[in-house]
Amino acid sequence: MNNTPKIPIQNIYYLLCYAWDRLEERDVVDVSGIDSTNLVDLFAKVLGGGLERLLKRGLDRGYVEYAEDTRCLRGKLLFSPIIKRNLLMKAQVHCEFDELSHNVLHNQILKTTLRHLIRVEDLDGQLKKRLVGIYRRFHEVDEIELTSAVFGRVQLHRNNAFYDFLLKICELVFDNLLASEIPGKSKFRDFLQDNDKRMAALFEDFVRNFYKLETAGLKVGREDILWQAQAMDDMSKAYLPKMETDISIEGNGYKIVMDAKYYKEALAIHYDVEKVRSSHIYQIFAYLKNLEKKDGDNINCSGVLLYPTVHKEVSLSYKIDDHKLLIHTINLNQDWQSIDKDLKALLDSAKPDKIVGREGRSCGYAFIPGFQESERTGI
Repeated sequence: MNNTPKIPIQNIYYLLCYAWDRLEERDVVDVSGIDSTNLVDLFAKVLGGGLERLLKRGLDRGYVEYAEDTRCLRGKLLFSPIIKRNLLMKAQVHCEFDELSHNVLHNQILKTTLRHLIRVEDLDGQLKKRLVGIYRRFHEVDEIELTSAVFGRVQLHRNNAFYDFLLKICELVFDNLLASEIPGKSKFRDFLQDNDKRMAALFEDFVRNFYKLETAGLKVGREDILWQAQAMDDMSKAYLPKMETDISIEGNGYKIVMDAKYYKEALAIHYDVEKVRSSHIYQIFAYLKNLEKKDGDNINCSGVLLYPTVHKEVSLSYKIDDHKLLIHTINLNQDWQSIDKDLKALLDSAKPDKIVGREGRSCGYAFIPGFQESERTGI
């Protein structure tokens, strides 16, 4: 039996709300009543609660194109099938027309995902019963074959924006369902324990959006950093790559560059001794030095390597060429208020001990498109 601590269900839900920038959905579904750490139970409850709310408001409708043989003229008349099938002898014509219907793509994805969840082996019995009841209320909606491309075809607007969060849940379910040995059944892959690339991206997005939403007076986003190298010819210049930070946080006269690393363990084992991963230090140090050399305004920069953990915590601090470097973990196996407190405390610890230069002078770098200043504070 695996006794390794796991991230509590409530924290996974909050993490997803931050990562997807859908903080307003955080209180839509009460996930505090889920006793298990089973991910499929979480997604079943979130999807079920969201769909019950959606059904009360009314499912979204859109114009769907239909084609049929009919005795009543409607829409566009198509002569080719009329002639080929000799429909006039039956007093019929073939028409194409648009009709307002619930049978639109986003509703089809929701219904199909419901069926997939109902077939998962270890889904809680009460949740399964609840999903079956919701599934039956989608009687006007067809099921479809889900593929990655299907999710990309959905087009939402301001009036049906609530679908966005539910469809993200559907896509996460789709990506992690595995075929079972029992015909007609499925298993849900625990992507949290598999160092999944999607989970690594979610953790990075969570940290960035947390600081963007929960800190005031700071600019939070990603940043492009160019190597401060002089190319000796045009060909060499064309092949020189650029660096992109996970998270750049700019305050009054200082900057913090943070790299969010999703690893099972923050430290590596080298000859039975725990060590910080050298490649991670090289990476963050390259960011700091190239920022410093850029124009001389970035000397007040600190670096942070941030890892998630559920048991052993790490807090290390160094000074490299006058730049503060922190190697830190955030324990996701604690109540959310403690996670909030620890992340904010980390930001305070990462600030340079001394701001060099004229008072109030910013580190001064150009933000990449979409870089926005934090606008909200507090939970």
